[in-house]
Amino acid sequence: MTGFARGSVTTEALTVTVECRSVNNRYLDVSFRMPEALRALEGPLREEIGQHCSRGKLEVSLRVTASQVNTGGVIDHDRLHALKDALTEIESAFPNAAAPDQLALLLAPGVITEQEIDPQALNTATLTALQQCMTELYQQRRQEGEKLAGMVRERANTIREHLLTLQAQLPELQRAHQQRLLDRLQALDIEADPVRLEEEIVYILQRADVEEEMDRLGAHLEAIESALGSDAPCGRRLDFLMQELNREANTLGSKSTALSTTNVSVDFKVLIEQMREQIQNIE
Repeated sequence: MTGFARGSVTTEALTVTVECRSVNNRYLDVSFRMPEALRALEGPLREEIGQHCSRGKLEVSLRVTASQVNTGGVIDHDRLHALKDALTEIESAFPNAAAPDQLALLLAPGVITEQEIDPQALNTATLTALQQCMTELYQQRRQEGEKLAGMVRERANTIREHLLTLQAQLPELQRAHQQRLLDRLQALDIEADPVRLEEEIVYILQRADVEEEMDRLGAHLEAIESALGSDAPCGRRLDFLMQELNREANTLGSKSTALSTTNVSVDFKVLIEQMREQIQNIE
């Protein structure tokens, strides 16, 4: 499912911002853009994402900035005292040399150092920001999923209506098919063993019988409704059910003995394909 979410945590020392973009994908594919200081945290980050998402291509961006209180450097007093001793020794050797000003002393290597960020505080803030981001993304994906589920249900209900109509017409279709067979035999004007003739007609009618296919179609439609009503991820299960629905619709079309049945089979496949396209976006 598509979506964009952001999470941010600010402490006295730093601010961690996590942004996540999500697009459709058959499996879960996560990529990170993060500072090197957070690379050791990639495993726990993936685990946290896996608790919220099971499908989708996620691009996760992490940024760390020091707070304004800690943007300045810290004077290394040991280094400064060592520099002072060195300057005193140089002054003794070269009394006429000009002494460096304060700014030159501060720019000397090692005198001013950046404050180090506590790794534990950084990790805690990063995980908290990611949890905020994933919670927001989950809500967005859930809202989108509810809309998609409604579209899938609408098409499944249309298939169910066609199926009920076809089931009501089936006895008449079978009688019409049997009568056509008898009419063709009479047109051939040949004598046939009545028992053998009856066996062949029964065999042909059995091959054209689609009651099992319709029963399985109904069962698959019930399974779709059950999957959509569950709180567990159902995208892959729905993918499988679409394959089964399409298989039964193809069999229904191949066994068709009337134009109405053929048309219903075509309508089924159109609706199934529409559902399949929407299900690609469902987790």
